[in-house]
Amino acid sequence: MILMDALEEIFGKTAQMTVLKNLINHMNESTYLSGIAEETGLSHSSVARVIVPLIETGIVTEKPLGKQIRTFKLNQENEKTQLILDFYNKLLSL
Repeated sequence: MILMDALEEIFGKTAQMTVLKNLINHMNESTYLSGIAEETGLSHSSVARVIVPLIETGIVTEKPLGKQIRTFKLNQENEKTQLILDFYNKLLSL
């Protein structure tokens, strides 16, 4: 939890940071908008809104599951994601 507080201290407590932290905590799992909303306490519409830039920058991957369901996962292959995770781990070691 020290890291999460440090991230919020540096970047502020925003809906996008909350979603990103949730995805980092579940980085090896796929999840749904409703799952993120439930775990973070954010509304479904807030999660849907703030996840878009994370998808557009390649930090998060989106995969359709059927016609209406989408799953999301942290894209650990993306260079930006790797930088975020490196920073995350360095903060942890302080």
